[in-house]
Amino acid sequence: MRALNKNTVWGYLFASPWIVGFLLFGLYPILVSFWYSLCQYDVLRIPQYIGLRNYRELLFEDHYFYTAVWNTLFYTLVRTPLVIVGSLLLAMLVSKAVRGVRLFRTIYFIPSIISGVILSVLWMWLLNPEYGLVNSTLQFFGLQGPLWLIDPRWSKPAIILMSVWSLGGGRMLVFLAAIQNVPKHFYEAVEMDGGGWWARFRHVTLPFISPVLFLWFIFEIIGSLQVFVEAYVMTKGGPLNSTLFYNLYLYNKAFDDFDMGYASALAWLLFILAGIITLIQFRVSRKWVYYSGGVGK
Repeated sequence: MRALNKNTVWGYLFASPWIVGFLLFGLYPILVSFWYSLCQYDVLRIPQYIGLRNYRELLFEDHYFYTAVWNTLFYTLVRTPLVIVGSLLLAMLVSKAVRGVRLFRTIYFIPSIISGVILSVLWMWLLNPEYGLVNSTLQFFGLQGPLWLIDPRWSKPAIILMSVWSLGGGRMLVFLAAIQNVPKHFYEAVEMDGGGWWARFRHVTLPFISPVLFLWFIFEIIGSLQVFVEAYVMTKGGPLNSTLFYNLYLYNKAFDDFDMGYASALAWLLFILAGIITLIQFRVSRKWVYYSGGVGK
């Protein structure tokens, strides 16, 4: 018992830097931001408690709030399936034991290490209506390219198109590891029954990697809800607020208008939205995620 207590003390001692860091730089800011969301606070003056006024204004008076929510949900609902399915297809391609497969894995991984700011600047040039490589390629095939970031109809699809650049990366590697861990005798059983590649994928590969897919769906949805860098660098929310994403609107309120109370209320509503979506995902996952002990365990 004495040894156990000693080990416990040493465990907490080694974990103390993280615990102290979380309390000071994690939990404390979270609690303070909730207090600020109930206050009128502009950084320069002492916060003044106003109750739920910030939340009422957001939900019932601020039409920019709903514009930001719509833009963010559109981006999330379109981007998430694209990157998940695309990364899964890449993982299946590089899971084959063919010559040069390690080189292809490296090539597919490299784009994911480019920082968001550099990638955004690069794509601003690629999507330039007059000189960009994308429209020049379309023109080569006799197609008239759109205005992309200048056109409100194409601005969000343009940013989603940019996100397809990072199909590989860690997401692909995790899917690859999951695919390679699928027991081979299940594939052999399907082949003995006369099943082809689609039967192997649908009845063996997909069920076995479904927990990994489910985990990455959660990661990607939460990450997409927090989209910021692309819009901040490329469009500043324009044209006509077509790329005014939630985090960009929050940033504008906090650091342009210095309305920290309002920005804190925005942050907490985003937290609630992400929590609701995650809970829905967990509820729906019971029907399609397969664990070793059964479905949706």
